[in-house]
Amino acid sequence: MNIKDFISKIEEEFEDLQPNSLVPSDVLKEKFTWDSINALIFLAHVNVEYDVEITAEELIKSSTVQDLYDLVESKVQKKA
Repeated sequence: MNIKDFISKIEEEFEDLQPNSLVPSDVLKEKFTWDSINALIFLAHVNVEYDVEITAEELIKSSTVQDLYDLVESKVQKKA
Protein backbone atom coordinates (compact mmCIF):
# COMPACT_ATOMS: atom_id res chain seq x y z
CA MET A 1 0.00 0.00 0.00
CA ASN A 2 1.21 3.49 -0.78
CA ILE A 3 -0.35 6.86 -0.11
CA LYS A 4 -1.05 7.60 -3.76
CA ASP A 5 -3.19 4.45 -4.10
CA PHE A 6 -4.80 5.13 -0.73
CA ILE A 7 -5.83 8.63 -1.83
CA SER A 8 -7.15 7.37 -5.17
CA LYS A 9 -9.36 4.84 -3.40
CA ILE A 10 -10.72 7.50 -1.05
CA GLU A 11 -11.50 9.76 -4.01
CA GLU A 12 -13.32 6.90 -5.75
CA GLU A 13 -15.34 6.10 -2.62
CA PHE A 14 -16.74 9.59 -2.05
CA GLU A 15 -18.80 11.37 -4.68
CA ASP A 16 -17.89 14.78 -3.22
CA LEU A 17 -14.24 14.29 -4.18
CA GLN A 18 -12.88 14.79 -7.64
CA PRO A 19 -10.02 12.58 -8.88
CA ASN A 20 -6.61 14.01 -7.99
CA SER A 21 -8.14 16.51 -5.59
CA LEU A 22 -6.51 15.28 -2.37
CA VAL A 23 -2.95 15.52 -1.13
CA PRO A 24 -1.55 14.02 2.10
CA SER A 25 -1.59 17.32 3.98
CA ASP A 26 -5.28 18.03 3.28
CA VAL A 27 -7.61 18.29 6.25
CA LEU A 28 -10.59 16.19 5.30
CA LYS A 29 -13.15 18.41 7.03
CA GLU A 30 -12.01 21.23 4.75
CA LYS A 31 -12.18 19.21 1.54
CA PHE A 32 -15.65 17.67 1.73
CA THR A 33 -18.55 16.94 4.05
CA TRP A 34 -17.02 14.82 6.79
CA ASP A 35 -20.12 13.75 8.70
CA SER A 36 -21.17 10.56 10.48
CA ILE A 37 -22.37 8.92 7.27
CA ASN A 38 -19.09 9.57 5.48
CA ALA A 39 -17.17 8.40 8.54
CA LEU A 40 -19.09 5.11 8.47
CA ILE A 41 -18.45 4.78 4.74
CA PHE A 42 -14.76 5.31 5.36
CA LEU A 43 -14.67 2.75 8.21
CA ALA A 44 -16.41 0.18 6.00
CA HIS A 45 -14.11 0.98 3.09
CA VAL A 46 -11.01 0.41 5.21
CA ASN A 47 -12.41 -2.84 6.54
CA VAL A 48 -13.22 -4.20 3.08
CA GLU A 49 -10.23 -2.80 1.17
CA TYR A 50 -7.46 -3.38 3.72
CA ASP A 51 -9.01 -6.00 6.04
CA VAL A 52 -8.40 -3.93 9.17
CA GLU A 53 -10.69 -2.19 11.59
CA ILE A 54 -10.26 1.27 12.95
CA THR A 55 -12.36 2.73 15.71
CA ALA A 56 -14.41 5.88 15.61
CA GLU A 57 -12.07 7.35 18.23
CA GLU A 58 -9.03 6.65 16.05
CA LEU A 59 -10.82 8.20 13.10
CA ILE A 60 -11.69 11.33 15.09
CA LYS A 61 -8.04 11.77 16.09
CA SER A 62 -7.00 11.71 12.43
CA SER A 63 -7.47 15.04 10.75
CA THR A 64 -5.40 14.87 7.57
CA VAL A 65 -5.24 12.38 4.74
CA GLN A 66 -1.71 11.53 5.92
CA ASP A 67 -3.02 10.80 9.44
CA LEU A 68 -5.59 8.40 8.03
CA TYR A 69 -3.04 6.71 5.82
CA ASP A 70 -0.60 6.30 8.72
CA LEU A 71 -3.36 4.83 10.88
CA VAL A 72 -4.45 2.30 8.28
CA GLU A 73 -0.87 1.46 7.31
CA SER A 74 0.06 0.80 10.96
CA LYS A 75 -2.89 -1.60 11.31
CA VAL A 76 -2.02 -3.38 8.06
CA GLN A 77 1.59 -3.79 9.24
CA LYS A 78 0.46 -5.26 12.57
CA LYS A 79 -1.56 -7.90 10.72
CA ALA A 80 1.39 -8.91 8.55
